[in-house]
Amino acid sequence: MDFFETIMFPFKWLVSIIMVGFHEGLSFIGLPAANGWTWTLSIIGLVLVIRAALIPVFVKQIKAQRGMQLLQPDLKKLQTKYKGKTDQLSRQAMAQEQMALYKKHGTNPFSACLPMLIQMPFFFALFQVLSGITAARNSGKGIGAMSADQVVQFDESSIFGAPLSASLLHGGAGGNEVAVWILSIVMIIAMTASQFITQKQIMAKNMSEEAMASPFMRQQKMMLYILPLVFGIGGINFPIGVLIYWTTTNLWTMGQQFFVIRRMPTPGSPAAKALEERRAAKGLPPLLGGKKTAAADAAAEAEAAAAAAAEIRAQRVQPQRKNRKKK
Repeated sequence: MDFFETIMFPFKWLVSIIMVGFHEGLSFIGLPAANGWTWTLSIIGLVLVIRAALIPVFVKQIKAQRGMQLLQPDLKKLQTKYKGKTDQLSRQAMAQEQMALYKKHGTNPFSACLPMLIQMPFFFALFQVLSGITAARNSGKGIGAMSADQVVQFDESSIFGAPLSASLLHGGAGGNEVAVWILSIVMIIAMTASQFITQKQIMAKNMSEEAMASPFMRQQKMMLYILPLVFGIGGINFPIGVLIYWTTTNLWTMGQQFFVIRRMPTPGSPAAKALEERRAAKGLPPLLGGKKTAAADAAAEAEAAAAAAAEIRAQRVQPQRKNRKKK
């Protein structure tokens, strides 16, 4: 066992335990154990467990992304301050001031991509489990928590005629080759499209004008096109089971981002303005420190005047004692 396999060993066991657990549960309620849809639902169950466990990390990622956007004006000033200074002392001072800015805003570039980095070991573990199915079957062995019988079941299972362990690059694994190609291409398109839409949604709706004009955004625009390209090229090597995993997790991310952008947008972004307009239309006060509308101002003034009048009426006039009046 090499160094990489040693690192991946616990992740392979954890991934296979969750997947086998869902498979046992679905078989218990009556789904056929050897059916490809039962194993497909097991993979989707694995995604749901991992993504639900990552929700606290996602919340930190949202805060980190907002922090990165808020510090862009200060970062631009810092870059202007040290522009053209290439000596070691200036570069060291700039690095220290930059770290102080990250600390002030409670963020760093690493935290913005933390959920994806945490997911990668699980993705590689699932890739190792599913890509090793056929070899394990031929040697009569299990993989992780999957028994030898379950390995055979998985290797023989298929959806729409395409085995879950087959891939576009490595062939149909004994199944319908055309079905493998069609299903793989459809899954790759769904995977890359959901990745692109998610990133585009963030940039178009959930970033302020200052953040859009920053150097950080130039990197994000590059990632908008590079990541789907990476997923698209890598997808031809992925078994269909892995494509199901990655497409499902991308769809989760897209839905999660839609909820966050609609309910908790970044201040100053188009989504924040849309939220304030929805609240104003319902007669609710602004949430995000945005400008109040004339109607909201008038309503607030009327409410304050009514409260002051009520307070005056409620005040009790204190009677004066007669003997004190005589004096």
